[in-house]
Amino acid sequence: MSCSDANKLTDAINSAVKNGVPVATFDSDAPNSKRFVTYGVDDIKCGEQVMDELAKVMEGKGVVAILAGNQNAPNLQKRVQGVKNVAKKYPDIKIRETYYHKETPQDAAAKVEQVMQANPDITGWAMIGGWPLFTDNALKWQPGTVKCVSVDALPPELAYLRSGHVQLLLAQQCFEWGYRSVEHLVNKVHLKKNPPAVVDVSPLTPVSKANVESYAKNWEKWLPK
Repeated sequence: MSCSDANKLTDAINSAVKNGVPVATFDSDAPNSKRFVTYGVDDIKCGEQVMDELAKVMEGKGVVAILAGNQNAPNLQKRVQGVKNVAKKYPDIKIRETYYHKETPQDAAAKVEQVMQANPDITGWAMIGGWPLFTDNALKWQPGTVKCVSVDALPPELAYLRSGHVQLLLAQQCFEWGYRSVEHLVNKVHLKKNPPAVVDVSPLTPVSKANVESYAKNWEKWLPK
């Protein structure tokens, strides 16, 4: 969300709450609003986990590019900060730059290709969102020559684990977003029970080539028939 979008959303939420309608948010939050709970990842920790995992597969050295989507999105800003926080722990890892783009698979893939052509010394990608991995042949390098860790593990992205172009995906529990939000609303409205905390943190599940097939089977039950 841009700042103006966030302000509009905050006003809408506050208006609903003023009129007696409880509001829960998920994925993207409106922290300045009167929503009673939000469900999603801790974005700072998300970025930190991306960088920690990437540093492991890079063996603590190399040149890293950050792929970051919309520059004005507050949640993505926090993830970028998390990546940079952890990168400081690794003196032999250099962050080349943070690269922003329109959040479509095609624009993201084009950005990755453009950056690699201009910076052939890049040996690692910290993708705080999996935008390019929703299209085919987005990563042009030979598998394993450039390391990549990305957020999300939706079905199209799993192919990049199988091919070896991506070493690890960190899956958000997106299939639970609606479920948990409705659960919080039912608890509040019908059971008069408030959540233990305003922020309900959703964990990230590591998915690698070793467990990609077992993880892929989950989508058979999560996706509507």
